[in-house]
Amino acid sequence: MIGLDTNVLVRYLTQDDPKQSPLVSRLIESLTPEEPGYVSIVAVVEVVWVLTGCYAATRETLCEVLATLLQAKGIVVAHADVVWLALRLFRKGKADFADCLIKCFADEVACTRVMTFDRDAAKHCGMQLLG
Repeated sequence: MIGLDTNVLVRYLTQDDPKQSPLVSRLIESLTPEEPGYVSIVAVVEVVWVLTGCYAATRETLCEVLATLLQAKGIVVAHADVVWLALRLFRKGKADFADCLIKCFADEVACTRVMTFDRDAAKHCGMQLLG
């Protein structure tokens, strides 16, 4: 298994660098179920953050990217089951993906609630406002 950093994933997804894009394309396209690439939770969140902040990706595009990563035969996404749940929550609502992920991980370990000061997370993601 080969770990994949955020910048490698973003470069592959955006294909915006004439030198790095071909290198990363060869790497990603060489991955197989027997020799997969590993994507950590941190990398998943960073990919969403970079695509949103630097590339102005829409919610629809982010959903497509995440679904593609999760379904890729040569990619192993850490905690894929929880990421799928977060993606479903993100797709149907207005919450940020990171908030959806926080909520789904809390649910996974049977938290009775997730406390936040973020009004949007409380309204759109099922968290509870503190204060």
